[in-house]
Amino acid sequence: MSLNVQGMTPLIQVFDMPSSLAFYRDKLGFEVMQTSGQGDQSGWVMLKLNDAALMLNTMYEDPDRPLAPDLTRKSNHNAAYNYFLSNDIEVGKPYLTGYGFNAIDITDPDGYNLCFYWPAE
Repeated sequence: MSLNVQGMTPLIQVFDMPSSLAFYRDKLGFEVMQTSGQGDQSGWVMLKLNDAALMLNTMYEDPDRPLAPDLTRKSNHNAAYNYFLSNDIEVGKPYLTGYGFNAIDITDPDGYNLCFYWPAE
């Protein structure tokens, strides 16, 4: 017997749920399908746009949330470019997307494009 997978739903850890909802729901047009029940302050939200679904989950519980996001988390994304270069993986220079993220593209051995992206500063 094999699995009949019809899709995948990524779970993204976010620092600030209201800001993330403002981006995914209000700017990109995702529709909120389910929440953990606290509106924009929910700790978990499932969103859908056409056939694409994703889940957002707060990175910290409210009492444990620091005042600001960990900047090293973002800087680790920048390290991907240097990692690819140092491992002889062809990679284009980082570019700014139309939706406000920095991105780099690589191609796997079968010709699939892989895009790595992180928020623009």
